[in-house]
Parts: sequence; structure tokens; C-alpha cells
Amino acid sequence: MGSAATFIRYQQFMKYFSSYMEQDSQQAVPRWDFLTNHAHVLVCVARDPGIRLRDIAAAVGITERAAHRILSELVDEGYVVRERQGRRNRYQVKTKLPLRHPLAEEREVGDLLEVLISSTTSKLAGTRH
Repeated sequence: MGSAATFIRYQQFMKYFSSYMEQDSQQAVPRWDFLTNHAHVLVCVARDPGIRLRDIAAAVGITERAAHRILSELVDEGYVVRERQGRRNRYQVKTKLPLRHPLAEEREVGDLLEVLISSTTSKLAGTRH
């Protein structure tokens, strides 16, 4: 799947899972999300191992510099493997590693990605689980 298709599908994912700015008497409520930017970057990489940093940044809604920092942290901690292929990087998510938070440490990264990616795919396809 190409970067453009991944970007479009991830944008649809973000619309489905994210809350939006709300207007209340001309005062906006700050936007918040159930997932961290690290989780969003991980989903981007899992969906498209050849995705470019600028596409990750655009999909997540962060700067390219922030996307690079987050991806480097994921690589440094062993959750993502970065491999240089020519002028591009290719990424591989290590799905068997545990999630970091104590409330979810018995679960693996792959469990989270399975839920996020499969639910988005079936929602976009118009099917229900």
C-alpha cells in the first residue's frame, strides 16, 4: 500500500477515533485524544513500513521534527526497527513487545495494533464486528 493511500486511511482513522474541537459560547475546548502521538506514529508505521516522516507528521498532526523524535524513541526502545534501503528508511514494528503502561503491561504492542488497525479497516469497509 502506498504512502498516499496510507495517509488517506490514517486520516479516516483519526476522524473515527479522535475527538474534535468544540465551540461553547465562542470558546473552544482544547482537543484531546485517547491515544498518544507515539501510538499514532506506531499505527502509521505498522500500516506502511515505507512511510516517509513527512507523511507520518501530516497524518498525526505534528511537525516532521516531532515525528522524527517519536520514531527515534520507538527505535531506541526497540519497538521499531529502522532499516535503510537506498535513500529511504523502512520500518518494522516489533509486535511481541509488551505495552509500557502498568495497566496494560500484560498486553503486547501487536494486540493494540490489531485492535486499532482491524477496527479501522472493518469500519472503512462498512462491516461490523
